[in-house]
This record gives sequence, C-alpha cells and structure tokens, in this order.
Amino acid sequence: MLVHSAPPAVGTHATATPVEPPAADARTAEPVVQAGAAPIVPVILSGGSGSRLWPVSRASFPKQLWPLISAHTMLQETALRAIGAEFAPPVVVCNEEHRFLIAEQLREAGIDAPRIVLEPVGRNSAPALAAAALIVAETSPDAVLWMMAADSAIADTAALRTALDQAVAAARAGRVVTFGMKPTRPETGYGYIEQGDGLPDLTGVHDLTAFVEKPDAARAAILASDGRHLWNSGMYVLTARTALAEFEAHAPAVLDAVRASVAGRAQDLDFIRLEPKSFATAPDISIDYAIAERTHHAAVVPADLGWSDVGSWDALWDISDKDAQGNVAVGDVVLASAENCYVRSDGIVTAVSGLSDAIVVVTGDAVLVTHRDHAQDVKKVVEQLRASGRQEAVSHRRSYRPWGFYESLIEGDRFEVKRVHIMPGERLSFHKHFHRAEHWVVVAGTAEVTRETERLLLRENEGLYMPLGVAHRVANPGRIPLTLIEVRTGSYFGEDDIVRLEDDYGRI
Repeated sequence: MLVHSAPPAVGTHATATPVEPPAADARTAEPVVQAGAAPIVPVILSGGSGSRLWPVSRASFPKQLWPLISAHTMLQETALRAIGAEFAPPVVVCNEEHRFLIAEQLREAGIDAPRIVLEPVGRNSAPALAAAALIVAETSPDAVLWMMAADSAIADTAALRTALDQAVAAARAGRVVTFGMKPTRPETGYGYIEQGDGLPDLTGVHDLTAFVEKPDAARAAILASDGRHLWNSGMYVLTARTALAEFEAHAPAVLDAVRASVAGRAQDLDFIRLEPKSFATAPDISIDYAIAERTHHAAVVPADLGWSDVGSWDALWDISDKDAQGNVAVGDVVLASAENCYVRSDGIVTAVSGLSDAIVVVTGDAVLVTHRDHAQDVKKVVEQLRASGRQEAVSHRRSYRPWGFYESLIEGDRFEVKRVHIMPGERLSFHKHFHRAEHWVVVAGTAEVTRETERLLLRENEGLYMPLGVAHRVANPGRIPLTLIEVRTGSYFGEDDIVRLEDDYGRI
C-alpha cells in the first residue's frame, strides 16, 4: 500500500478485493500500435476556472479555452497530442456552460467525432474518469484510457510518445500508470511522487511507492534534488476494465453514483448529458485520492517532457519565449528598463517602465499587477471579488453562445450598447423580452430577421427597431460572420429577461 496522507472517505464494500494484474509473463513491453489491440482513448478533463490566471481565465471562459502558449488553445493542443491511427476519438468531460465552445474548438482543430460528456455538477476528476470509463467500456472494455487535463503544456512531444508507449504497455498489463515529471526546480505548487524499483519486463516503468502533498520551500528543495521524487503530472494511463475494477475496490460510492448517472444519460445534439441527480451524489474526490493512492498496482513512468500545469502567470512566464532582458510581452506592450516581467494586453496599449519580476495583465475590464513571487496569490484576489459580488470575478464583457458571441460596449442609465457576432448559418432563439426594446444596425454581413410572423432581410448600414414584447429572431444566412450593433433601452437588461419560444440548441 502506498504511503500518503489520509484521503477523503468515499465508502467501502466489505467484499471488495484488490484486482490482481495479469501474470508476470504477460507483462511485456509493446509499442503503442499493436495488431489486434484495443484502441487508446484520450480522456480530456476540461473543468475548473483557472483562477490564478485571472483576469484572462474566468469561470465563463477558463484557461484551457485560451491560446496562452501557441496559436492553438490549450484544449486544442491537448487533443492534437493524440492524433493517429492508434487513437480513438477523444472523450471530453466538461461542464454544460462550455459545451458549444469546446465543440467548436475541437472542430476547428480537425478533431473528428469527439464524445463530449456533460457533467451536471463539478465532482472532481474521479467521477469524471469513472463516467468516461463506463461509456468506453460499453463497446471496448480493454481500451486504454489516457486521462489528461485540458490545461497543461508539454514541450517535447517526441519524448511524450516514448513515455506513452511505456505507459500503455504497463496499462495493458493491469497497471494504473501515471507520468512523473523530472523536477527542474524546488516547486511548491506541485505534488510529488516517489518512484521505486523498475518493474520487470516493463521498460521505463517503475513501482510507485508514495505520493507527497505540495511541500513547503525547504521540503521542496530536498525532494527536487534527491533523485527519487518526481512532480505529479496528474496524467493517468489504464484500461477501462482496470479503472472500473479499481473504482469497485477502492471508491465504490463514486462508481455507484456515476454508473446510475451514465445509465440515465441523454443524447443532446452532439453531447452526452449525464443524469444529474445520481451524478450529484458522487463524492467530490480526485483520482489521486480515490484510486492512485489506494491501488496495489500503481506505477510511474519518469519523463522529461517540458511539462507545466500552467497554473499561474509565473509558470506561463517560465515556459514562454523571452527577450534579452528576460521579458515576455504579449499584445500591444511597450517596455522600458524592465527585466524578467510578464506583460500581456488584450486591448489597450500597456507600458511598463523600471520594473523587475512583475506581472501585468490587461483585459477589457480588469488590470492585474503583481510581483512574480506572489503569482499564486492571484486566486485570493478572485476570492475577494467573488465575495463582493463583482461580475469580473467570473465572466468577461464578451459572452459566448452556441451561435457566436456578444460583448458590452457601453452601459448607462436605462440603455446598453452591445456588439453581436453571429457565425455563418447560425441563428438566435425565437424569443421576446418583457423589460427592454432593441434597436439593431447591421455593420457587417446580412441579417435575416423574423419579427412575429414577418421576415425581413437587413444588409450593411440598415437597421430595425424591435419593440418590447415582440417575438423575434436573427439569423445569419450568409457565408461571412454577421455583426450587429444592438442598442437596448428599458428598465432591466438581465439575461434572464429572455422568454425562448423556439431554440436550435435546446435551451428552452
């Protein structure tokens, strides 16, 4: 049994017994591509709000949906690591709010036929993995699940494939395998893994002897230099059959709740919607606590992948390209006599002068300035904003919808001006408002407007008035995005003042 701090209780079955791995002679190293072998199924967990990367990452649009490192978003980068004949389409587990964004980003990245599983409520990584394992096991119980977070960075993809080869071989031999990252510094923001002896006939795979919680600075210095401890990446490789057996043995309360939720699931457009009442009863617990720290078959593949969980602005500075003075500048940024700074502007020109080791992040509605040594404290700022009821804690001025997005431009007493962007072929719901009227002007594209029973076509520089209480809909019949300027007038502009009469996206 592994040495670890006591995990949260998840219930036990008196009859549960550990699942033995196959006999030792079955543990032979094998390549990822093996004739007749079940596929490798990427399981991408896209939860959390990434609050330490505020004000860019927020609950309504978290860090995995942003292109923080390359032209691709972090979700796209993660999915593109598992492209090839040996991989099945990914299973992406996410919350309902992000479903259309995730589907669109996967489509843009060329990811075909993903299974997008909607969690009715966040319950940490163990229930999410259990849901994926149950769904995959219905058709391919011996498939290898490669569980990974949607918001990590990996620089060396060639080394990753080598490590994955080794992990897949161990997974097919009944092991629960994680990747341990070789430390490059005494990091206090990561948990650690203690590796044991190498496993017979499994090249590059070691016994996993202990998990260590996030240490203080002194302890981190020891762990990073003793040669036995690795950073805990949070990635796991195991078969669907092994996953379900380990849940049954060590976290049956998780499995029982999620099994009922999967059995009661519904198909919603391209999404798998888990049954909410059963899923809500699942314990809120990570895969580390539920299985990895309890199993008798834990293994680790030590690897040097250039990995980062991109958990803070300091971590993003660390992995980004820098100028001669050690600065990272993103967007409309001017630097003078600055050293080792991370400066990002998503809008207005941002000038930084005479600062060292600073983080400056500017968005349309918020500015963050902090020392790099206090990058982990950004989460406390978000907590203060939440406590005071500030909308900036959770959402941006730009709000995304399945048809496109809208963003607030000006707000005043009894009026509001918004920009509305509708993608080609998409349309809003047929709806009405009780507290506001709307004036529209088309500035790009063509709008097909339904007003009660009449239909109108609006082109650039043409406008229309929509009185309070009138049912209406806007569609984009063209091949380019449609942009409207919308002026709202009235007593209340909340998004709950929408009565949907018909909707393509099932939001009634």
